[in-house]
Amino acid sequence: MLVTVENGKAVEIRGDPTHPTTSGKLCTKVARYLDRTYSADRILHPMRRIGRKGAGRFARISWDEALQEIAERFAAIAASHDGPQSIVPYSYCGTMGLIQGSSMDRRFFHRLGASLLDRTICATAGKAGWVSVIGASVGMDLEQFENSRLILIWGSNPITSNLHLWTRVQEAKRRGARLVAIDPYRSATAEKCHEHIALLPGTDAALAFGVMHLLIAENRLDRDYIDRYTVGFEALAARAAEWTSARVADTCGIPVEQVLRLARDYGTIKPAAIRLNYGMQRAYGGGNAVRAVACLPALVGAWRDPAGGALLSSSGTFPIDHVALERPDLMRGAPRTINMSAIGDALLDPDDPPIRAIFVYNSNPLAVAPDSAKVTQGFARDDLFCVVHEIFQTDTADYADILLPATTQLEQTDIHSSYGHLYALANNPAIAPLGEALPNTEVFRRLAAKMGFDEPCFSDSDEALAQQAYRWADPRAQGLDWETLKRDGWQRLNVPTAYAPFSQGNFPTSSRKCEFWSEKLRAQGHDPLPEVVLPRESAATNTALAARYPLAFISPPARNFLNSSFANLPGFVAEEKTPRLEIHPDDAHQRGITTGDVVRIFNDRGSFTVIARVTNRARRGVVVAPSIWWRKLALDGENANAVTGQALTDLGRAATFYDCLVEVASIHAKDRQPL
Repeated sequence: MLVTVENGKAVEIRGDPTHPTTSGKLCTKVARYLDRTYSADRILHPMRRIGRKGAGRFARISWDEALQEIAERFAAIAASHDGPQSIVPYSYCGTMGLIQGSSMDRRFFHRLGASLLDRTICATAGKAGWVSVIGASVGMDLEQFENSRLILIWGSNPITSNLHLWTRVQEAKRRGARLVAIDPYRSATAEKCHEHIALLPGTDAALAFGVMHLLIAENRLDRDYIDRYTVGFEALAARAAEWTSARVADTCGIPVEQVLRLARDYGTIKPAAIRLNYGMQRAYGGGNAVRAVACLPALVGAWRDPAGGALLSSSGTFPIDHVALERPDLMRGAPRTINMSAIGDALLDPDDPPIRAIFVYNSNPLAVAPDSAKVTQGFARDDLFCVVHEIFQTDTADYADILLPATTQLEQTDIHSSYGHLYALANNPAIAPLGEALPNTEVFRRLAAKMGFDEPCFSDSDEALAQQAYRWADPRAQGLDWETLKRDGWQRLNVPTAYAPFSQGNFPTSSRKCEFWSEKLRAQGHDPLPEVVLPRESAATNTALAARYPLAFISPPARNFLNSSFANLPGFVAEEKTPRLEIHPDDAHQRGITTGDVVRIFNDRGSFTVIARVTNRARRGVVVAPSIWWRKLALDGENANAVTGQALTDLGRAATFYDCLVEVASIHAKDRQPL
C-alpha cells in the first residue's frame, strides 16, 4: 500500500498499482486504515489501572514507571517458588510482520524463562494436515487462478477475506471456468458461484473421500503422476472405497447428485484448482479434513499445470530465518507450553506453577478466545498481573494492570512474508508514532534493559532485525535484499513466473513425493492415512447433546471486521449494524422466530444475544453468527465465543470454533429491529 504524507500526517492510503497480485486494490478494511491510525479512541500514553479489573479505568503514568513496575513484578515472580514459567506471553496476528510479530518479544520471553505459547487459534490444524501430505505450506501461485477451468472454493469466502484471489476467480469465470463453493453457509462468494455445496460443518473429509471414491471407481486418475510422485495410493484407495456416494451424502447432509457431479467435474475439467482455507479446520477433525483435500490434486495430476493444484498457504515458500529472529538458544531450561486456544482453562488451573502474570500484545483474548466465560474469569483474578500493549482499549485491555500504547503499521518498520502471494514486502514507517506509542520491538528492548538482560541481541535495531529475517542465501531469495525491499516496497521470490511447484514431484516431504501415507504421522501415533473424523458436537456423534442443542453453530468473519482488529471503528460497526444470527426459515418457524427478533443463542458454556435474520443463506440445522464483535460493543456484553469450546483438533491442537451445538430462543419479538 502507498501512503501520502503532508506535513507529517498521512492523508491518503491506496493500493500499489504496480504490485502484480494486489494491482492497486485494497480490501474494505485496509482501505480505511487512516480511520484506525487517527482514531480518537487510540491509546497514546502508558497507564495504570485504578479501578476494579474489567472496569477499564486507568491513570496516566510515564514509560519509565510502567516498565519499572513490569520489570519488578516479573523479577519477583521469576525468583519465587513458582519461577519464570508462571509468566506467559499471549500474542497472535494483530500485526503479521516478522519483526513486530515474532522477534524481540520471543527473545525477551526466552531469556526470561517464561512459558512458551502454542499459537494455535487460527491455522495450526490446517497446516499440520497440509504439511503431512505436501511437506510444507507451499501451493499454487494465486495469480494463476485466472487460468483455471474449474475452481473449488472450499471453506473460504474470498469476497470477504481474500479480495485479490477473488478478482482472479472472477476473471477465470469470465473465461468460462466453473466455480463451486463448498461451505455450510451461502456466503457472498457462494452466491456468485455456479454451484454451492452446503455440507454440514465438520464433514469436509467425508466429501473429499467421496470425490476420491468416484475418481478411482470411474478411473478418472492420472496414473502416471500417481506412480511417479506419490506414496500410499493403494492404501488410500482401499479407504476411499468405504465412502460411497450415498454414505457421503448422508454424512454431509447433501444430495447424492452433488457428490457425483463434484467428483466427475474434478476428474474431467482441467486445469482444476482448489482454494481451501481454514474454515474447514475449525472442527475436531479439521487436520484430517485438510489432509484429505490435499490428496486430491495428485490423484488427477492437477499439479502438472501452473493453473492446477491447490492453495492453502504460500507461507512456506518464504525462506524466513525464525531461529535468527527469535533466538531459541536464549531459552532457560525446558519451559512448559501453554495452548492459547485453551487459555481459559490455563488461567484457572491451580496446578504448579499457576499463571501469575500474562503479557498480551497483538491479540484480544477476551474477545477471540473460545469459552469466554472461563477466559473472563481467569483475567479477572486479582492475583494475576496483566500487561496489555495495544492500539485501542479492547475487551482485554479493560483487565490490564498496566496498559501500554502501541503503534500501527503506518508508524513502524517491518518486513513481511505472505500466506497468499509470492512477494517479500517492506513496511516502511510513513509517519512518526502518535503520542507515546511504541512498537513491540522497542517495548521489549527497553524491558530487557530494565531486567538487566545484557546479551548483544537485545540491542538489535529494527533495521538489524530486518536483515536477519530472511535467509538471503537461499535460492528462493536470490536477488532479494533488505535495501532493495525498502526502496521498492516488494520483490517477488526467485520462483518461475509460471510457478508449478510440483509439476515433476519434488514435494518437500522426506520421500520427495506427495504422501497419501504419512510415516511421520504413524510414528507419532496417528493414522498414517487421512481419515474422516466427525465433530465432537453433532447429531451423528452425540445424540444426547443434540437433543438439547440441535443447531450447529458457526461464526465466520463479518465482512467489515478482521477477527477483532477492526471491530471497534465506528464506520465498520455502522455498516455491520448489529450482531446478528442467520437462521433457516424452517428452523426459525419451529422456534417462532421472525427477522428482527432479539434472540438468545445458548448452550451449557454460556449464551449471547443478537438480532435474528431469517434467510435461506443458512442451511437447515446450521445457524450463522458473523463475527467477531467486541464484547463491550455487543448487545449484552457477550459475543460468539460465549458458546464455543476449548476442545482441540485432531492434528495441530487448534481451536474448534465450528464444532459447536446450540439452541436459539426468541427473547423480545416486540422489540423487533430492522436489518
